[in-house]
Amino acid sequence: MKKIARTAFVGLSLTALFGLAACSTGGTTSSPQSSSPAATASTPASESSESPSMDPAQYLVGSGCADYAEQVPDGEGSVAGMAQDPVAVAASNNPLLTTLTATVSGKLNPEVNLVDTLNGDEFTVFAPVDQAFAAIPEKDLEAVVQDADTLSTVLTYHVVPGQILPEDLPGKHATVQGEDVEVTGSGDELKVNGANVICGGVQTANATVYLVDQVLMPSMKSE
Repeated sequence: MKKIARTAFVGLSLTALFGLAACSTGGTTSSPQSSSPAATASTPASESSESPSMDPAQYLVGSGCADYAEQVPDGEGSVAGMAQDPVAVAASNNPLLTTLTATVSGKLNPEVNLVDTLNGDEFTVFAPVDQAFAAIPEKDLEAVVQDADTLSTVLTYHVVPGQILPEDLPGKHATVQGEDVEVTGSGDELKVNGANVICGGVQTANATVYLVDQVLMPSMKSE
């Protein structure tokens, strides 16, 4: 399995989330877009892999993939359609990611617009679906959205430099925010910090996406 480089980042004010897609359950075979958990952000960018595989559905895992494929069988929001677009564009076409899209595009807070950053490098994105945001008490969600620093911190905690395929995902991964997320399980039973992966291994033009059923929260420790 070839490894995808994890790009080093400068500062917190970058990156967020995802494009996703529909799915079929599948194993993971060797791919130009996988990255071992042991890979580091210092790996030269020149080692980054080529474009996504000819079959964008071949790495999909998760019990919700079939349902999404049935809901969006073709078009820009389908698995095949998302593979053609950079992640922020792909996410905007995804009917399960409307809240996330609004959050990263400056629609909810004009001071937090991560579209160009998201589209400009390679990432692994843990993308909370709309129901994950709906589970947060409205007052708490509004408080996060109104504070640009807190919102950026939460969003960047969902993003890992480099693309990681499902077979390489279990383990700890340093996020753009700086703290680790921990992935457990395998196949259709992957969890990220305890959140279930609904459908993962979704390819966009520059990212590998894992739809999750909870919003992941960093420790928010004060410096």
